[in-house]
Amino acid sequence: MTLRARLFGLFPLLWLAGSGACVLYLASAPGVVSVLALLAVLYLVPVATYRLHDAFWPLVEGSSRIDAPGYAPWWGGHQCQLMYSAFPALEAALRLVPGLYSGWLRLWGSRVGRGVYWTPLVEITDRSLLEVGDGVVFGHRVACYAHLVKRRDVGLVLYVRRIRIGDGVLLGAGSRLGPGVCIEDGAVLPVQTDVGVGRRIRRPP
Repeated sequence: MTLRARLFGLFPLLWLAGSGACVLYLASAPGVVSVLALLAVLYLVPVATYRLHDAFWPLVEGSSRIDAPGYAPWWGGHQCQLMYSAFPALEAALRLVPGLYSGWLRLWGSRVGRGVYWTPLVEITDRSLLEVGDGVVFGHRVACYAHLVKRRDVGLVLYVRRIRIGDGVLLGAGSRLGPGVCIEDGAVLPVQTDVGVGRRIRRPP
């Protein structure tokens, strides 16, 4: 692992320490400034760090060795998002306000259409690798994973590919989408459907 990868590996810990410090600041000096400081650390610092990281080390879709001698840009970007998987309530709160979560994903680099409905327990692990059309409905506990890591003879292979969801799609509760999945306009996924790597789901006739 490179020095750069080790440094970005510390980001979740630094974020946790900063969040804790802001909570203590809020407890000792309640007010607008302390609340804004906490919100900035919880939400703005990770996305700003991610966008800065992406400007210098852009994520490239496709297959690569994650354990190769060089730096894997996906690793640093993943560390900037890891906290929201560890503390899903942070994003669940955003989904309670219409349009707020869609705007949040756009900050990361996703392309999200209008009128998208997110249930509170949706899971998005790669926030910059998602395209969602207008009027899409995400059912309870739908998960989108735009990356996959597998062990091969050459080592650990990382596969990264954008997930595309067309207009008017209904994703049934408990469905899981893998990297490279493409769902056409108007398609409906039944409850607990697993869509594997690179599959294309067509609209029913």
